Amino acid sequence: MRSRQRMFAAVMRLLLKCLRLGRRRRFKLVRQVEQLWHYGRLCLRSLLYNSFTNSDVVLDSLFEPVYWLVDHVTRWFGVVFVALVIGLTSSIVAIVYICLLPLILQTYTPAWICWHLAYGHWNLLMIVFHYYMAITTSPGHPPQAKDDLTGVSICRKCIAPKPARTHHCSICNRCVLKMDHHCPWLNNCVGHFNHRYFFSFCLFMTMGCIYCSISGWDMFRDAYAAIETYYQTPPPTFSFRQRAFHKSVVYLWVLCRAGLRVTCCPLLSLAVPSSVALALGALTLWHAALITRGETSIERHINKKERQRLQKKGKVFRNPYSFGSWNNWKVFLGVDVPRHWLTRVLLPSPHLPHGTGLSWDLPPCVMEQRAPLLAI
Repeated sequence: MRSRQRMFAAVMRLLLKCLRLGRRRRFKLVRQVEQLWHYGRLCLRSLLYNSFTNSDVVLDSLFEPVYWLVDHVTRWFGVVFVALVIGLTSSIVAIVYICLLPLILQTYTPAWICWHLAYGHWNLLMIVFHYYMAITTSPGHPPQAKDDLTGVSICRKCIAPKPARTHHCSICNRCVLKMDHHCPWLNNCVGHFNHRYFFSFCLFMTMGCIYCSISGWDMFRDAYAAIETYYQTPPPTFSFRQRAFHKSVVYLWVLCRAGLRVTCCPLLSLAVPSSVALALGALTLWHAALITRGETSIERHINKKERQRLQKKGKVFRNPYSFGSWNNWKVFLGVDVPRHWLTRVLLPSPHLPHGTGLSWDLPPCVMEQRAPLLAI
């Protein structure tokens, strides 16, 4: 009897011991899982932590695939965009020579004929010259030899010193001196050495669209009225050449002006800018404002953030590359002496901009005006 009781007690002690070991192992397993969870969370936070992270960085990271797609599409379709610009411009020039010019020679006075011939060909020459120079001129890149290059920062893509006002173009995959933006219509970056050509092309193309719209207004009304009679009963007797003439004039007007019906008020129609001139005019005004402030499109965003940051500290931001509105235009256009307004602005000129794009010293036109103040 006693031996049975002893055996039963031993079995019970063994059972309790097994239960205690099971509980300890279970608690130990739970602790290990919790430790692994906290350790993994800490590792993830340490990898993703950045003191400069904000909503803009998160949005940029989310849209990175979209940026990649746009960059590659723009890179491959740049040639198509250039061919489109050349094709559309050539078609407008052909219609002007075939349709508008004969009417001007037949109906206008000799003084108006001379004015149209002089202004039209001057405008066309300026458009062709500046577009050709904008697409063939390199915007400027930092030299490959990095020994003598003084950079203010390091490009994260090129892993090379980056001079002031230089930025990396993800489409060209190179750093560009004084980069403004990558223009798909040029298939080229707009930078230090071709920024003036780009702006002049936009300006003279806008002027050309407005000129064609105003010069062809009367012809457009007649052509549009003739096209509306095509579907009358009985149809009018227009030859193939006359129909092509009417459609060509309307095509010129629609491309150079917003599509308004001829039944609208003529004053209202004249007040509406051209469809091409509207986009180009807005772009030209935008860049004119940037040039007046002495900054590029990229620097505008950088300076805005810097201005807000210093404003919170009670300080005032000053753009180190701005020399005043008038001097900024003279520096941008390369006007050193008064005659340069004619030879470098109103006539085609391949002169280089001030500076090398690697360093930014005071231009001669600005130094001459500041010399008396420094002498005092």
